[in-house]
Amino acid sequence: MSNTKLKTAPRLRRTPARAPRMSLEQRFGLQGKVAAVVGGSGHLGSALSRAMRESGMDVVVLDLADRSLPSELGKAGVGYLACDARSKSDLLRCRDAVLSRYGKIDVLLNGAGTNAPTPVLDITEEECERILSVNLLGTLFACQVFGDAMVKQQSGSIINVASVSIGPPLSKAFIYSAAKAGVYNLTQNLAREWAPHHVRVNALRPGFFPTDWSLKHFIDEPRRQEILRHTPMKRFGRPEELVGAVLWLASDAASFVTGSLVTVDGGFTAMTI
Repeated sequence: MSNTKLKTAPRLRRTPARAPRMSLEQRFGLQGKVAAVVGGSGHLGSALSRAMRESGMDVVVLDLADRSLPSELGKAGVGYLACDARSKSDLLRCRDAVLSRYGKIDVLLNGAGTNAPTPVLDITEEECERILSVNLLGTLFACQVFGDAMVKQQSGSIINVASVSIGPPLSKAFIYSAAKAGVYNLTQNLAREWAPHHVRVNALRPGFFPTDWSLKHFIDEPRRQEILRHTPMKRFGRPEELVGAVLWLASDAASFVTGSLVTVDGGFTAMTI
């Protein structure tokens, strides 16, 4: 009797179908996309508007009538519409103008903001309403107005600007911190609501990118030293260092990213002792 064992035939392995190779441009390309940037004339907004335009996007800045478009943005072909982010009628007018010109809106960046270093017991009703209306209600209104168009076209990316102050909150920024925490909550809510419509909603969480105003009114020398002590990179951020995160969120490379908080802070929120 033979000792030869019966051998089973080897199983044929099915090679899974591979997705076609994509170039970097195909993954991250922004050519031909249309973006509206609320607060795009500001310190951060202007740098991000310029970067989006340089990446091949058609960009329209929406900002207050008394804030002129920086000359470099105008030369780059960035459009401008006077708009008060606190006014839903202003936002509707601007949205319709963008749709009339381009026929679609692919990206909304909500970058309008204001702050004040007022001690908590001295905060007035007017100041409270101003900070909340610009940072929180303005973001909500823009999401409603532009998000409606995105839901109808079944595509879009909304990028809301939150802050490291969403928690733990920063001292000397009481109403601002509460408003920005609300922006992140709003971002998560809308991400859930609009995911079935292929509209992504994410939040950017910048660290300290001080303006001349904040250096004068908000960050004195002792506070500056405390901020840098708490920042592992030991420096403030530069506006252009937010560009990579924003372009990624705007691109199809982030097609499965929604409800997320993207932190760019030099390690500030990772610091303990």
